Amino acid sequence: MTHPYPADAADAVAHLTPGLWAEANRALIRKALAEFSHERLLTPEHLGDGAYRVLSDDGATEYRFSAERFALDHWQVAAGSVTRHRDGHELPLDALEFVTELRGALALSDAVLPVYLEEISATLAGTAFKLAKKPATAAELASAAFQDIETGMTEGHPCFVANNGRLGFGVHEYRAFAPEAASEVRLVWLAAHRDHATFTAGAGLDHDTLMRAELDDAQRDRFSAVLRGQGLEPGDYLLLPVHPWQWWNKLSVTFAAEVAARRLVLLGEGDDRYLAQQSIRTFFNTSRPDRHYVKTALSVLNMGFMRGLSAAYMEATPAINDWLAGLVEQDGVLRAARFSIIRERAAVGYRHRAFEAATAKGSPYRKMLAALWRESPVPSLTGGERLATMASLLHTDREGKSLAAALAAESGLAPAEWLRRYLDAYLVPVLHCFYRYGLVFMPHGENVILVIEDGVVKRTVFKDIAEEIAVMEPDTPLPPEVERIRADVPEEMRLLSVFTDVLDCFLRFLSPALVTEGVLEEGEFWSTVADCVRVYQSAAPELAERFKRYDMFAGEFALSCLNRLQLRDNEQMVDLQDPSGALQLVGTLRNPLAAG
Repeated sequence: MTHPYPADAADAVAHLTPGLWAEANRALIRKALAEFSHERLLTPEHLGDGAYRVLSDDGATEYRFSAERFALDHWQVAAGSVTRHRDGHELPLDALEFVTELRGALALSDAVLPVYLEEISATLAGTAFKLAKKPATAAELASAAFQDIETGMTEGHPCFVANNGRLGFGVHEYRAFAPEAASEVRLVWLAAHRDHATFTAGAGLDHDTLMRAELDDAQRDRFSAVLRGQGLEPGDYLLLPVHPWQWWNKLSVTFAAEVAARRLVLLGEGDDRYLAQQSIRTFFNTSRPDRHYVKTALSVLNMGFMRGLSAAYMEATPAINDWLAGLVEQDGVLRAARFSIIRERAAVGYRHRAFEAATAKGSPYRKMLAALWRESPVPSLTGGERLATMASLLHTDREGKSLAAALAAESGLAPAEWLRRYLDAYLVPVLHCFYRYGLVFMPHGENVILVIEDGVVKRTVFKDIAEEIAVMEPDTPLPPEVERIRADVPEEMRLLSVFTDVLDCFLRFLSPALVTEGVLEEGEFWSTVADCVRVYQSAAPELAERFKRYDMFAGEFALSCLNRLQLRDNEQMVDLQDPSGALQLVGTLRNPLAAG
């Protein structure tokens, strides 16, 4: 079992060149000006003719840029227009200096600032790496295979500025494990003693059945031989897949006592090869695409959270997924939309008793060793269907061409009709689950898989269910083992999840991408969204009172700011036990659906 160091240390930093670094800094500062202005951390001064400027905290440094303004107070900043000036001289763009020059406006504390700078630096390095890769056009990527699209994304989360921090990865590990590196990975397998580990599974599944499906006979025999070779009984242990980084950097040291006592036993690498997904800690099986995704604990800080997995929290995961799958199956509207989820079918977690005794619920020390198995969407494909992460719709290539526009062109449909087909597959299930059950997802680009045929979005598949969904309606019945997902959210805050996650954090970016390329007008984009909502609502008159109570056509809604969360606390930006209580709300946005 090898540690993933490159043979040549110089090769590992070959992407860190002056030219690529300058290009990465320009891209990040462009995004920072746009998103920090959207969140009203910055208030650009309009100089006329689409030109703006922002001054540093001390007023000595000036950033000038050109921008178009779109609905939802979206700033489309032209990267090539951004310049930096001080004392009458133009200076190079430097993202680290940009953040320190504006630390007061960004409300960065002494504790958060250096860690945020580290995240910015890592994000820049990731951008430089992507820029060093052979470019693919939007049209090429649009027709590419599922995993080629997944590894071909260049931006990451559209709202967060520091969205590729991954603090804990060395550059060699970045090249081995970052999704854009597209390096196949073999997972490390441990045997975890049943006295200290818990396995839960959905209906009709147990540990042995799952392992027989996920591991070939020869591999299971090899793992059993390792245990027997140490005088241990295989039946006393559960098999547990681990991210290689987690083994080398955490478990082999922090869990050393468990290894020494043979409560954990290293079995070696698995045979199957996997690719890391955009979420970093989830892996797609490239050897056997029909097999489950594997989601692993990863004690790496990225975008406001340590990306661990709680052993205790995941015990209810399969039951939550079974409940939601049953709800989807029996609902006529969801069936008509061909909406589906890929279930998290099983979970295994290891309880380190010393760390549990020493820490409170939610501590990263309780999230260092766990894994879950999520269904693959591949077996559900029929005919000419293909898969793509929904995040790809926001992708633009080096020439500014949009992947969404490339799909619309492939479809041969009128652009508004292409958009409507996508909204029927994506937005209608989101709306129906909210209005019928008070059920909300976190339906951002990385959590949704598109099923596409001939460029047309035919249906959507939602994932990351147990950690991301909530039921806000007290009258929606839940089994006792699923009660964890019920959330007490103030009435006036409930629809904000849809406004924020769908309109502000996704469609706000999709609209300018299509408008800028001349695919359709901004008014037509939002009237198409509004028509989708109206048609859905007219088909469900029994929910009329709820449509009135939670009005998708309200004139405005609260602006919920994601970067403000990360700037305030980039290690735990939201309390998962009280997500609505952590929101940073700053004023309101005019609702583009109200105009129709």
